[in-house]
Amino acid sequence: MKSLPTQLVRSYSSLGITEDLIKSCNLPLCLEPAELVDTELDYYSRPQRLIPECLAAWSAMKQAAAEQGVTLFLISAFRSIEYQHELIAKKIAGGQSIDAILKVNAPPGFSEHHTGRAIDIGTVNCPALVEEFEKTSAFQWLEHNAGRYKFSLSYPRNNSFGIAYEPWHWCFKKC
Repeated sequence: MKSLPTQLVRSYSSLGITEDLIKSCNLPLCLEPAELVDTELDYYSRPQRLIPECLAAWSAMKQAAAEQGVTLFLISAFRSIEYQHELIAKKIAGGQSIDAILKVNAPPGFSEHHTGRAIDIGTVNCPALVEEFEKTSAFQWLEHNAGRYKFSLSYPRNNSFGIAYEPWHWCFKKC
């Protein structure tokens, strides 16, 4: 396998993620940061964390959007490698195949959420984490303004990572 921490190799084995799947993974390894800070509660009233620089940029971006009449809210932020493992394990237990899961969820260790710099963004009158987000004024605003705050869309259509299109998933600087 790629030069991976032992914790990840064990995680893959227990999830049925094969060496071939990891070798074919086009995503970069994403390690957890040394420092995370608390953010506002997310859309589901869960506590979230980000690295300090990302929180400052997110707060400024959210405020700028609000000043232009656009509502942005946090759906999710930092996700530990262990949490990613549990998320995938639940989907497997629910009957999904690992191949199908890895089209929408990165393997543990490869999710931008591990870095504390990735956020999933929502807005009013749009269900969370759906492709229809691209039709909202929030998405249009992000397309034109997110770069000013050092955020970019991670998974556009037909991205080189093989991850499904996620118009809600934005990353601070380069993840």
